[in-house]
Amino acid sequence: MPLTEDLGSFFTDFGVNCTSGEVTGKGILDMPGEVIANGMVLSTDYTVTAKFSDFGSLLRGDSITVDSVAYTVREVRPISDGKLVEIAIQKT
Repeated sequence: MPLTEDLGSFFTDFGVNCTSGEVTGKGILDMPGEVIANGMVLSTDYTVTAKFSDFGSLLRGDSITVDSVAYTVREVRPISDGKLVEIAIQKT
């Protein structure tokens, strides 16, 4: 089912500033997930959900700043009907 909500209002209410190159928009930063083995953190995974029209063209290895913190893009996945994108990121 296509999204019919006003995404601009949603991201204005709940989003943080995101910038990659010349593109600036809002995104929702999700709590990190940690991969733990033998009691040690091996990696911490972050995701940010944003409008596909803003950040859908990002590629693995691109840089993005989310809420004033620098990250590197690990993966970009379109969500639902293509209006949103989930970006897996890692702190740089």
